[in-house]
Amino acid sequence: MSARHSAPEPNAHPADADLERTTDAAEAGPPPVESEPAVPQPVPDLGTAEAGTGEDFWRDLRGSTQARIGLGRTGDALPTAEVLTLRAAHAAARDAVHLPLDVAALIEQITAAGLGAPVAVTSRAADRAEYLRRPDLGRLPDDLTTIANSGADIGIVLADGLSPRALSEHAPGLLAAVAAELGDDYTLAPPVIATQARVALGDHIAEAMGVRTVLVLIGERPGLSVADSLGIYLTHLPRPGRADAERNCVSNIHPPDGLAYADAARVVAGLVAGARALGRSGVDLKDTSRTESLGTTETLTAPPP
Repeated sequence: MSARHSAPEPNAHPADADLERTTDAAEAGPPPVESEPAVPQPVPDLGTAEAGTGEDFWRDLRGSTQARIGLGRTGDALPTAEVLTLRAAHAAARDAVHLPLDVAALIEQITAAGLGAPVAVTSRAADRAEYLRRPDLGRLPDDLTTIANSGADIGIVLADGLSPRALSEHAPGLLAAVAAELGDDYTLAPPVIATQARVALGDHIAEAMGVRTVLVLIGERPGLSVADSLGIYLTHLPRPGRADAERNCVSNIHPPDGLAYADAARVVAGLVAGARALGRSGVDLKDTSRTESLGTTETLTAPPP
């Protein structure tokens, strides 16, 4: 087949050739128009340090949170200092999970503070690796024969949980605050230190103690902002098989940035009193400490069914 731009056939009419050229030009479209090169538009940078602009805005917000916000940028990436800080925080969180608890040092600290002679127990998780792979084993005791049945009102379990570092750093101070807040109104069993422990291990320990209420002080899962936070889980009338909905939790205890020891102990004291009055802990039991501090005496506990 011949090309469309070949010369017209000998007997072809000149008008036919003109029509063919016109059709070809229409199909080809208009000639390309040269456009001006694109000019990059400036992107607002809320991380700049100009007075009265982004840096002032982010500085005010950073004062109310530990989250990483308004970090600025270098080109299209975070500043090198912020990248290194993030990596250091991630490494600290990993170390907090895997660092073993120094049980002997913790026993010495608690004994020296006059808070009783702790007994050390462990879960059925043989080591840290198995503890992380098998949460179910962390909820079951290995051997509790060393725990005496005291029949006390309250038992306290110091559990390493997912942050042994948090227990090492905060357990002595928090335990002292809790004992001072509760000691005048209730009898306290000698504390128990539990390693490779999950919260539910406290139910088994409490049963061996013979206590009516158990407080499990446990290292909380580390994050990129906090790697040394403790939580307190309260269970009234503990027994193996209790569900999480039957517990109350006071979390984020890590002064000076988190909840202070005295404040946490005050909340726990209110929950203990409420649990004894209500006959149970869990979702029906509410923290009234903040309400009482505002001068409100209305109870926030649900009535028995």
